[in-house]
Amino acid sequence: MTALLLLPLLLPFALPALARRALDRLAPVAALWAVTACAVVLAGCSLGALGVLLLTGLLKLPLFAALGELIHPLRTASDLVVLPAAAVSVGALAVCASTLARSVLRQARAFRVARTEAGRGPAAGDLCVVDSVRPDAYALPGRPHRIVVTTAMLRCLDGPEREALFAHERAHNEGGHHYFPAAAELAAHCHPALRAVRESIRLAAERAADEAAAARVGDRRLIARAIARAALAAQDDHSERPAFAAAATAGPVPQRVRALLTGGRAPRRAGRPIAALLLVCAAVSCVASVAGLADVHHRVEVAQGDQSP
Repeated sequence: MTALLLLPLLLPFALPALARRALDRLAPVAALWAVTACAVVLAGCSLGALGVLLLTGLLKLPLFAALGELIHPLRTASDLVVLPAAAVSVGALAVCASTLARSVLRQARAFRVARTEAGRGPAAGDLCVVDSVRPDAYALPGRPHRIVVTTAMLRCLDGPEREALFAHERAHNEGGHHYFPAAAELAAHCHPALRAVRESIRLAAERAADEAAAARVGDRRLIARAIARAALAAQDDHSERPAFAAAATAGPVPQRVRALLTGGRAPRRAGRPIAALLLVCAAVSCVASVAGLADVHHRVEVAQGDQSP
């Protein structure tokens, strides 16, 4: 049983490499959905495995065995394995909860500041112009969605480039791309191996917006030029926007520009093996977690005298 629960804890280490492959082989929107879904599933399964290990260790203690109405000893692996695994699970879950709570508070505070700042500047439809010497532009979720751009960023771009930048940010809002970095951030606090996946998911969101903006504007070179100039202007400034607020200057800009200029299309069948691997990875993690939980549930019922071994 303990060995089975190790799978959900080990499989997340394979996702960073698979995520990079998915970005190269899949269409940006497909990669965004596939990698994010896999990260969330793996994060949930790893938490489930830690929870089962913790529960098993607790039920080995007399106090919790009495609370669980166990009339027979719980049959598990050696206490030399179960009790240390439960202790490690306690520490891991405590760290996850602590870092996640701090991240949520920090991002909520940044979101409130960004919405307040956007409300102070003049607005034209969904566009909010903020008077600032710091070049910045980003899509701000909420009701209503906003595109926030600073006066410094507007001065760095000509008319067509501004429209290209706005098209990119509108693609973020229309595609709901802020949900994906938020989910990636949540997953990263559930398993340390998933921290490296955050950048891949942000890049996939930016590539998806790049392609949507290029389709809307009808000029891939213009989108590439606008992104490059905006990133060059903003590279020396630290933005205080929320981490889930997508921006045209995020991610590895040279890679995005190259994809725009070269068409960014992978062979139709090239992504199928990667998509299959992501699916298998998530499925195996789910099956191992559910099987581990079912096994513990059966052992508990046996210890309670409700079932025969």
